[in-house]
Amino acid sequence: MSRPDRFRRVAREEADRLEEPVEEAANLARKLGLDPYPVNYWIVDHDEMNQLIAYGGFQTRYPHWRWGMTYDRQRKQDQFGMGKAFEIVNNDDPSHAFLQESNSLADQKAVITHVEAHADFFRNNEWFSRFSGDGDLDAAAMLERHAETIQRYVDDPDIDQEAVERFVDAVTCLEDTIDQHHPIDADRDGEPTEPEDLRERLDEMDLSETVQGAVFDDEWLDELAAAEAAAADLDHPRTDVLGFLREHGTVYDPESKEAVEMESWQKDILDLLRREAYYFAPQKMTKTMNEGWAAYWESLMMGEERFAGRDEFLTYADHQSRVLGSPGLNPYKLGKELWEYVENAENRREVADKLLRVEGITWRNFHDVVDFDEVQDRLEPHPAIDGVSSETLSDLAALPEGDPRVDWETLDRALSDPEAVDVDRYPWKVLTYEGLAERHFSLVKPQYRGFLRRIRREKLEQLSRYMFDDEKYDTVEAAIADVDRTAGWDRMREVRESHNDVTFVDAFLSPEFVESNNYFTYEYTRSTGDFRVASVDPDDVKKKLLLQFTNFGKPTIAVFDDNFGNRGELLLGHRYNGVMLDLDQAQDVLERVHELWGRPVHLMTIRKEYDEHDVEVARRRNREPEPTEVGLRIRYDGESFEEFDLDPDLERRIQAADVDYDTKPDEWLS
Repeated sequence: MSRPDRFRRVAREEADRLEEPVEEAANLARKLGLDPYPVNYWIVDHDEMNQLIAYGGFQTRYPHWRWGMTYDRQRKQDQFGMGKAFEIVNNDDPSHAFLQESNSLADQKAVITHVEAHADFFRNNEWFSRFSGDGDLDAAAMLERHAETIQRYVDDPDIDQEAVERFVDAVTCLEDTIDQHHPIDADRDGEPTEPEDLRERLDEMDLSETVQGAVFDDEWLDELAAAEAAAADLDHPRTDVLGFLREHGTVYDPESKEAVEMESWQKDILDLLRREAYYFAPQKMTKTMNEGWAAYWESLMMGEERFAGRDEFLTYADHQSRVLGSPGLNPYKLGKELWEYVENAENRREVADKLLRVEGITWRNFHDVVDFDEVQDRLEPHPAIDGVSSETLSDLAALPEGDPRVDWETLDRALSDPEAVDVDRYPWKVLTYEGLAERHFSLVKPQYRGFLRRIRREKLEQLSRYMFDDEKYDTVEAAIADVDRTAGWDRMREVRESHNDVTFVDAFLSPEFVESNNYFTYEYTRSTGDFRVASVDPDDVKKKLLLQFTNFGKPTIAVFDDNFGNRGELLLGHRYNGVMLDLDQAQDVLERVHELWGRPVHLMTIRKEYDEHDVEVARRRNREPEPTEVGLRIRYDGESFEEFDLDPDLERRIQAADVDYDTKPDEWLS
């Protein structure tokens, strides 16, 4: 049997084996309140999986060397045991997920539950809708059309193939210089306000020609107008660099060494690749949220809801521990822990809100008079909800008729025909969203049993401030009976709709979270030449994370002037936030920008300089030396680089404020 025939047979067998888990994972996801895109699952071998990873989750992409490089790196990681790809899923409607045929059943189930949560995030997070808008999303077809178009230009005998490849290189080098905070077709930067022409004001003043000519001569007025026009541009930096180059750019012609108008194929390629940059931007902007969301629901479904069978659980637990235990800034771990904190904080707020309405309990005496052990016991799920099995269905049926926690239709079917509903394997089938929320209420889990007790007095005071019915309940028992067990999950879905990684971290990375999860910052020390823990202060941890998430963790560059020095040269500015550019890489990027502008380009940035004597003194005193920040303007004319001191006014314009991460529009913070 040939390899393709063998693989097709193995793939069919694997698809048959996974048919039930795929169907039931989707059913469970919806029972838990998720609303995913429909997902098409495909079985692939390890080589096809590596190709898909290289192509960013799609089967067809435009011709470029980057895909081969990524494929080779992934293949070597797989070959030498440096990292195995379990799944890949793309943002599309329907979503497409690819499962590796060599995975164990436990791994396949973990991937499927993980994918259902990703598909829910794709469908419901508003940053993704900023690309797709109200139209149907068919990303696979879009990328395939782009690939065919660029391949057509490569094959066109009237177009130099190397010119196409060089142009694609230049554009892809700048693929993250878009304004990801606005829809792709929006007027992202607007037009700079034209400064008022002083000549019009002088005409209104009705000055004599003698006075006007003596005081306001034409040369002076021309210089003033030029200066004010330049200042107007500098006050309106345009962050969508690719969009700006598409509208105003020319290209550099190596033969004539001059700027020439872009060819139609170049404009077309720039449009296509810019559109792809916008498609992938939400995934980069929400990496931690999205992976954490998927890890959270995967864990709940596979472990707590026993979607992993008894003979599969240890394999699954090992799989997840390796994913969550990966070193460095791990988006799965950080994201999952933040989502758990959102859930716990909202559940705690709900319980505290009810307790503060008990006669005799106030925010001042809360920690003294509340019996937290009693509260914990009363928050435990009802035994019939917690212990669903084929042997306990009668206990579930004994609950009051119409109890919102019970799926009465499915329960009736299970009681009348036990073989119709496998309750022992899928106990969630006889429960509703409300029932599952009680069954998995976070504050009764062993790892969070002290979370309610740790609520701070200022939080209690905030809850009490606008509370009018503060003696609504006579007893703690009555108050706990009124607790909404869905509060945490409801809040998580609200947050999922509107946040990106930066706003998510900014809103929920609290001092309590940092301290309880032992987060800290580290940095390279110039005095010792190694890395060390720099701070455990929650504000420092948050700032460091925000800097890593801002603009995909890459420097933010904006167009400040397209006629710098009145010579048609392009002035770019690095929005300096305390992190210095890699100047070698910056020069490489300037070379690419020059190809798309056609004339000299400038980059404003700030460099940190260290005095060797200060470094030596700092080393002896075991501290970090203080750098001097020096404004710098780098100019590239197509052949060589020059460095200039940066004008103080320009240096001020590129400085970012302490909390100006350029990513926190208030309307997105819910």
